[in-house]
Amino acid sequence: MTFEASIPSGGMSGKTEGGEGSFKKGTQGAKSIRTIEQNVLDALVYRGVISQADVRAAVEDSKVCGLDLESVLLDRYHVPKQALGSALSDFYQCPYLPYDERTVIDADLMKTLNIDYLKKNLWLPIARRGSLMDVLTSDPHDLDKGWDVRRTFPGVTVRYAVGLRRDIEQFLHLARGQGASGSIGAILGQLINEIHLEPAIDPATGGIDENDSAIVRLANQVIAEADRLGASDIHIEPYEDRKDMAVRLRIDGTCFTYMGIPAAYRRAVVSRIKVMANLDIAERRKPQDGKIRYRLGKGREIELRVATLPTAGQDEDVVLRLLTTKQPMPLDSMEFAPAILPAIRTIAEKPYGIILCVGPTGSGKTTTLHAILKHINTDERKIWTAEDPIEITQDGLRQVQIHPKIGLTFATAMRAFLRADPDVVMIGEMRDKETADIAIEASLTGHLVLSTLHTNSAVETVTRLLDLGCDSFNFADAMLGVLAQRLCKKICTQCKEIYHPTRREYDELVQGYGAQDWPRLGIEYSTEWGLYRGRGCEACNRTGFKGRVPLHELLLPSEEIKQLIQTRSRTAEILTRAMKEGMATLIQDGIQKALQGLTTYRQVRAVAMK
Repeated sequence: MTFEASIPSGGMSGKTEGGEGSFKKGTQGAKSIRTIEQNVLDALVYRGVISQADVRAAVEDSKVCGLDLESVLLDRYHVPKQALGSALSDFYQCPYLPYDERTVIDADLMKTLNIDYLKKNLWLPIARRGSLMDVLTSDPHDLDKGWDVRRTFPGVTVRYAVGLRRDIEQFLHLARGQGASGSIGAILGQLINEIHLEPAIDPATGGIDENDSAIVRLANQVIAEADRLGASDIHIEPYEDRKDMAVRLRIDGTCFTYMGIPAAYRRAVVSRIKVMANLDIAERRKPQDGKIRYRLGKGREIELRVATLPTAGQDEDVVLRLLTTKQPMPLDSMEFAPAILPAIRTIAEKPYGIILCVGPTGSGKTTTLHAILKHINTDERKIWTAEDPIEITQDGLRQVQIHPKIGLTFATAMRAFLRADPDVVMIGEMRDKETADIAIEASLTGHLVLSTLHTNSAVETVTRLLDLGCDSFNFADAMLGVLAQRLCKKICTQCKEIYHPTRREYDELVQGYGAQDWPRLGIEYSTEWGLYRGRGCEACNRTGFKGRVPLHELLLPSEEIKQLIQTRSRTAEILTRAMKEGMATLIQDGIQKALQGLTTYRQVRAVAMK
């Protein structure tokens, strides 16, 4: 919705109908643009977003300065975009779509449209799924825009979303960039035209090599787009029988197919990635791994881990993990439970001992350890880290990149650190007994040691280290805490809603949390009790989830637990004792966050249940 302070009345209104997204012409009783504007302003006043006096002043300012009222409200009176968008959404009875640079705009829909025309009229198509098309507009009731959409895309069902002027302009700027000559769509179009011109291309050998300019630009653009969308991994998957090669991205822990590349170019694309990673392009029979350092615009640089694996049909799959250099997060923003955060701070400030952060690959262990290091990173402490690779950097840390091929392993780095007068040492991962023994010994001789381990839970970490052959007495004395964690999908804040769950859902929560522990939460099933879910909107691609929330489980060593470790007791015994002392398991922490409206029990079970 674009507000104009001095627009004559007699506008138009209309709503989509049937399968054609048609509009009815405005009648005498139709609301004018001025009336629409007043309705939205009244909603903002009613919700306490802005006062009536400020509304009158904003309208006067927009007339005097010749600015649209939207800009005046946002910039001069600091009305939140979300509040203004929500008021528009309620008035037009359609979702509000804020600008998000991760939104992928279907390039095919923009081919016949002029960007300048769209900018002037403030609408654009976002996506099309079969006969259903999503259109973003500043005014879903505008008859002229409705007829323009119908003429441009006949025979489709139109689903409208409302947006602010500046959001639509940003989307159009994004679409202009995605439609440039170097975009993926343009490059693929060039390759497809070449296939049509040369129908005899053999999909097994390819009619183009890895040095062709189109292949080079395509590989570069795939990496750039994956970074823009916030993907953690790129999966390149070739198939037999002339089927397009799939490029899949993993975002927020979930894979989806992003694009297809003609089968004729599958070998060339894979070879191009291997050239970038300094791998042997002639070797297709065994797995290879390497790294790519890729420079993006504005001086940004990312590193990618590359792994190739031979698959059926004498093809190779390629998986690239994006390792963007990030700043460390503060402990306060890590979403620890109230009982865990002070405990983490306390053990992090100890002068010596060992702190372990455990979980599967991609569960945020390194991010957590760097948050702890940020908390204790002062001039008084000398901190060394050994990492593979270095993903997060911060001033004050002396960081060493591990190179196993030349003999610089975690164990080698650890020995070197102990000769370099450290106060705190972080080891990226304890992969073997040698590294674990050195870390435990260092923690007993006046150093604070932090490290990670790939185990399922905090208690299982103890068993894993003892199975490696570590001395149980030394480890019991050295251990300050073991933090297990997972990353769970987060309910989209744009479309989160409360609902009344069934009795069965309540019973599942009780069973998952533990019937003996549930009474401590003080929650009984009633008609007023509710849980949260994502309704699905454009911001979350209609999934109901956007972003991730961490789940934690912290094992602290009481005297009783130390005795159980020293006597090499079973995992179940240590777990029972830890829970009696107040430890919340991963599933319990997840259920508490589901009750808070951060996630759902189904998502918690997907990452935390064994």
